[in-house]
Amino acid sequence: MADTDWRNQTTVIVFILLGFGKLPDIQILLFLLFLVIYIATMATNTLSMVLVVTDRHLHTPMGTLSSLETCYASTILPRVLASLLTEDRTISVSACFTQMYFFGFLAATECYLLVAMSYDRYLAICKPLHYSTLMNTRFCLQLAAGSWVNGCLTIAIFILFLSQLIFCGPNEIDHFYCDSIPLMELSCSDTHLVILMDFFLVCVFSLPPCLLTLTSYVCIITTILRIPSSTRRKKAFSTCSSHLIVVTVFYRALMIVYLLPKHESLQELNKVLSLCYTVLTPLVNPLIYSLRNRVVKAALSEAIRKCGFQKTMQRLRDNNLT
Repeated sequence: MADTDWRNQTTVIVFILLGFGKLPDIQILLFLLFLVIYIATMATNTLSMVLVVTDRHLHTPMGTLSSLETCYASTILPRVLASLLTEDRTISVSACFTQMYFFGFLAATECYLLVAMSYDRYLAICKPLHYSTLMNTRFCLQLAAGSWVNGCLTIAIFILFLSQLIFCGPNEIDHFYCDSIPLMELSCSDTHLVILMDFFLVCVFSLPPCLLTLTSYVCIITTILRIPSSTRRKKAFSTCSSHLIVVTVFYRALMIVYLLPKHESLQELNKVLSLCYTVLTPLVNPLIYSLRNRVVKAALSEAIRKCGFQKTMQRLRDNNLT
């Protein structure tokens, strides 16, 4: 009987992302803010990627983070910017599922990539004499590839199940991007299996990585406390604390949004928390993990020096020709 009711209703062909429509007076301000964030995100991550490609010493799990963050930011922000500028909030069903796939795939990959990076830091600080042996190029590639393949295949299976749901109205998604939870609330078919699967995947991709990352940093902090030099100890604490803050905010926001019971009163709070891992994380991560890293700074200085030297030589050649 229920199947007959679905067939008698019009199937949804577009969704409407309500986004920040409840704040009409600051749409231009939000557009400018997100535009600046997107430009800064792309600039910092592109710089990090160039340095990783040109310097073999940066071929670590950290080296793949910038490419991931570039894709991550481009999955969400361009659509948000277009919506704020044109006030066109419609998105086709296929585009919605595509955005959801890439967002989920990249978020899941980042969860485990952060674990690999914390393990990399653990070996560098706690076992420096064995670092080059344990964290060799082959093992780095295995960690990075495992994170990407795991996220890609798992989310593909989930989206396949999600795409089997029937949507027959309403079609308004109370979010600024296509997310699984508000989308499932619009379905007029049975969503119990998909909701359970969504909860299970969030648990698998957030709880174990979070615990493993925190464990790594506990070991790191314990080792730092044994450093005799107060200057080196303070510098190491500064670096690790910034890493730990970013990781904690990322995982905690994910858990609050996806694991806590859903209430209407928390919908706006969930939007704000979603900004933490969709907008702020891609901006902050290259600054915290890459551009503040000692090896990355050295690579950047070397690149600038070479660039200046090449320009000087070119000017000398031009002067000689004239």
